[in-house]
Amino acid sequence: MKTSTLTIAILLAAASQSTMAAELDLKVTNLTKGIHFTPLLITAHNSEDTLFEVATQASTALQTMAEGGNIAELVAQATAAGSDMAANPAEGLLAPAASTTATLTTTDGNEYLSLTAMMLPTNDGFVGLNSWKIPTEAGTYKINLNAYDAGTEQNNELVVEGSGAPGTPGIPAAPGGDAGTGGAGILSGDTNTSIHIHPGSLGDDDLEAGNSDLSNTVHRWLNPVAQLTVTVK
Repeated sequence: MKTSTLTIAILLAAASQSTMAAELDLKVTNLTKGIHFTPLLITAHNSEDTLFEVATQASTALQTMAEGGNIAELVAQATAAGSDMAANPAEGLLAPAASTTATLTTTDGNEYLSLTAMMLPTNDGFVGLNSWKIPTEAGTYKINLNAYDAGTEQNNELVVEGSGAPGTPGIPAAPGGDAGTGGAGILSGDTNTSIHIHPGSLGDDDLEAGNSDLSNTVHRWLNPVAQLTVTVK
């Protein structure tokens, strides 16, 4: 009887430890040559809530972020779910090769970490992390982050002013000032309307005409596009 009671106590203690709060130091580094990240959103959440899920249709909140960089709807969604978050730690755009840091205190049950930010200039590309299990052991962990396509807009690679609204085709901005104009538009033939790994930008070497407004030497990338460093205290 004593052994049984002791076993139950150990199991309860382990369960309690797995859901206990955590203190996290976070660092996000942009690994690309010419892509900026719009305001980042990092959330610690339970197993039922997430910012996005691959191979599913993007939510309106995710589409709003992926096409225009607006995280307000995702913040509202995370708040309603009781998630802990670090919103816009860079206080604006995160430039190529730059890093930003944040601290995050998680509450009981929020054992998973997710991240999103639009990639500019792209049509509906975003850097993402989906439901990474936060370790219970103190230490520093590095996670490489991929670029995803929200599947909500064709990647025409044309910079069009005012196109950041969901459903309005075009790339809203090229923050580096290194994009062109006068492109005819890329016909990618991509029919995948679910969230998937981004195929990357093609670009071209004619910034006054051609098919794309993007540069094939500046705006192309290979995964991973970012690195997240998590220090669990």
